[in-house]
Amino acid sequence: MSSGRLSRKAEAIFRRPAISRRATIYEIATAAGVSPKTVSRVLNDEPFVKDAVRDRVKAVAKELNYQPNITAKGLITRRSFMLGLTYERPSPSYVVELQRGVLERLADERWRMIILPFRDVCAQPEAFFTFLRSAALDGVVLAPPGSDEIAVLDRLDAAGIPYGRIAPQLEPGRGACSLLDDTAAAREAAEHLLTLGHRRLAVILGDPTHRASAARSAGYAQAFAAHGIAIETVAVEPGDFTLASGEAAMQRILARPGPRPTAVLAQNDDMAVGAITVARDAGLATPDDLSVVGFDDSDISRLIMPKLTTVRQPVFDMAVSATEGLLKLLAGEPVPAPVLHRHELLIRQSTAAPRG
Repeated sequence: MSSGRLSRKAEAIFRRPAISRRATIYEIATAAGVSPKTVSRVLNDEPFVKDAVRDRVKAVAKELNYQPNITAKGLITRRSFMLGLTYERPSPSYVVELQRGVLERLADERWRMIILPFRDVCAQPEAFFTFLRSAALDGVVLAPPGSDEIAVLDRLDAAGIPYGRIAPQLEPGRGACSLLDDTAAAREAAEHLLTLGHRRLAVILGDPTHRASAARSAGYAQAFAAHGIAIETVAVEPGDFTLASGEAAMQRILARPGPRPTAVLAQNDDMAVGAITVARDAGLATPDDLSVVGFDDSDISRLIMPKLTTVRQPVFDMAVSATEGLLKLLAGEPVPAPVLHRHELLIRQSTAAPRG
């Protein structure tokens, strides 16, 4: 907007030195040559404002670096303009991708994100709901395992709090859902090792409270059955998605009697790296002596040497679309159709054909 189209009073507003207080809608109205009511309607995205006027008001608001008073707006609309993102003990890179995805979608929105980590959702669903309710949220994005806690979904529905769900395995039609076919992804990972010729296999399971762990186990089992491998012959050890649990599981695998496995399927990258570390300490080289496959395509999968063969799940994209669906629910739109995201098997240097 050229200064020639503004009044002297408006030009004074633009020329004033930077100050810490907020610009007001009255100053925007003066600079744009419209009424404060029109400015309010534009800033609240209300209809029945001419496009030219809307563009002019937004340009002036940007020029004045206008920041809305969320607290005041909340008192009028009875909204907090706060959306929660909740998760339970995932790997650090997973958390970062979740946060990046939600923040990306909220970049130009009036809502802000608050982080709500919670330990042991499945054991304390009522406490978890109370925790969410006390945060005075307009809505929440639920990461696993909270995204599959039906008791919590029931309470959120009863309280009228809309939600987005990331990677749920149960009732995918509830809320705004971002889905991943964990079973198909795990089956492809197992097929990779079987195609290379591995027949002595081990599996390190994830946290049993995360239903994705069971879905991935089902995918492995399907691949094993297709190649005539009885699940009883596979060394299966529990884990909880942490590096330490992967280390402990690998120690138990190597301590088993009989021929050691030539390949390990770990249900996330942190546990896969733990397995590689223990194998290395035992004098086993990856992939010459032991092939290892992870799941997630987290940062650690690219930092470990050799780089880890893994399944990429697009956590960032899933967080974006779950947040997009939640915003639609907040706008009063119907529950959106679930969005199925593609996985990708990334074959790197941690897998090779078994020697001999």
